[in-house]
Amino acid sequence: MLRTEQEMTVEIRERMRGGEGIVQIKHLFKDGDLKGKTRLVAEISIPNGGSIGFHQHDQEEEIFYFLAGEGRVKDHDQWKEVKAGDALVTGEGRGHAVENIGSDPLVIMAVILTY
Repeated sequence: MLRTEQEMTVEIRERMRGGEGIVQIKHLFKDGDLKGKTRLVAEISIPNGGSIGFHQHDQEEEIFYFLAGEGRVKDHDQWKEVKAGDALVTGEGRGHAVENIGSDPLVIMAVILTY
């Protein structure tokens, strides 16, 4: 199945999960498009100074692959810097937060798998 960019839904969230600023979520596929237990397949863009607040993933895993920009992630209880090419997985009740610390947008491919 090919989904063109024009067919993708773009969502803007303010103060996502208690974070700062806005976050743009481009949904690459929708519920029902995939046969696996996937809740989200999206490109997330966080502008300079923006963030997604700390939240936990229970009964699911979220994978972040950082495509562009510079950021920090709180991986459960430790802050770590990230850049394009880095990846993070969070699940089994653990939590994470992410913030843009660079001047360009922090762009992330995000996939949430449920179990």
